[in-house]
Amino acid sequence: MKSRAPHTEVVLPGALPGDLRAELVAFRRDLHMHPELGNQEFRTTAAIKARLEKAGLEPQVLPGGTGLVCDVGEWDGVTPILALRADIDALPIPDTKEGVSYRSTVPDRAHACGHDVHTSCVLGAGLVLSELDRQGLLPRPVRLLFQPAEEVLPGGATDVVAAGVLAGVGRILGVHCDPKVDVGRIGLRIGPITSACDRLEVSLDGPGGHTARPHLTTDLVTAAARVATDVPALLARRVDARAGLALTWGRLQTGHAPNVIPQHAELSGTVRCLDLESWRQAPDLVHAAIDEVAGMYRAKTVIDYIRGVPPVVNDAETIGLLDAAMTVRRGSYAIEDTEQSLGGEDFSWYLEKIPGAMARLGVRTPGDTRDLDLHRGNFDVDEEAITVGVELFTAAALLDA
Repeated sequence: MKSRAPHTEVVLPGALPGDLRAELVAFRRDLHMHPELGNQEFRTTAAIKARLEKAGLEPQVLPGGTGLVCDVGEWDGVTPILALRADIDALPIPDTKEGVSYRSTVPDRAHACGHDVHTSCVLGAGLVLSELDRQGLLPRPVRLLFQPAEEVLPGGATDVVAAGVLAGVGRILGVHCDPKVDVGRIGLRIGPITSACDRLEVSLDGPGGHTARPHLTTDLVTAAARVATDVPALLARRVDARAGLALTWGRLQTGHAPNVIPQHAELSGTVRCLDLESWRQAPDLVHAAIDEVAGMYRAKTVIDYIRGVPPVVNDAETIGLLDAAMTVRRGSYAIEDTEQSLGGEDFSWYLEKIPGAMARLGVRTPGDTRDLDLHRGNFDVDEEAITVGVELFTAAALLDA
């Protein structure tokens, strides 16, 4: 970002009351203790639904049985709706935090990406905006979207879009926890803020045999090793370096005995890309590179290239709205520029349909020197971030008139 909204002395309603803040922290901790994987978020969905109904709202469970949509304010069928999106699923990894009362109670399941925080922010914003609506202070309707299965490629957002949830929506906002940004601050960026992310499954086959006679076999161990090392390097020379196309392997499996050349090998990994056009070309480039390298060893290939998500490309006008909202709530000093990451986010599917933006929500306690990062079992947040997220969303809803 090269310019920011000037700081103006504007007082907006919609600050988070202390009692609701405490409730949202407790709500987040409850979700944290009971994480659920994508499309299995039944308890999470029920908890959100119950709290919204208690506030007099009418949430609707999404067609897949998990996730919800809930409108705040009456839609006239004409005025564009502002949507606030949260993702509600967890990750299949163990929670390794120590010394906290809200550690996950579910083996090998953890909210290690902050979706419990995202959910609490949108829930809190909905509750505050509902009260403002009763007072006649909400200028336009707001749609709360609690989306399942963000961590499951190609992402639960595709099902949400297919269900027609974006009907009437003119703009959509989201936040994502950032453990590298101090709590009380947000990171903003116009244009791409995440990368495309696809999944790749490769099988190599050929006649095996004795390690004493590799010339009579297709040496699949060597072939797999070459695919693992040579294909990423080859791809880097077939696209513009600025596209950031990167193939990274996460699994290579072959063989069972030291003196037997196997007949089958498998590799799995991800393809990430900073550039939208290069992402569109990536499947053909990856197929050609794998076939070229594997062919040198007479290995037969079966390639399953699984489309994931395109980059999240933030709309400039919506970034201006978030900038103005944060400036009103915390001052312009609470906003920092942020870089495009190689992480993937299915929020991008919404932005293929309507304008919107995602902000990075600071969750690091100032001065904390722990090496915390997303998708790690020790991930945790400074819960003041919930207040920041709620007040960012409510200010945006009031300014987006």
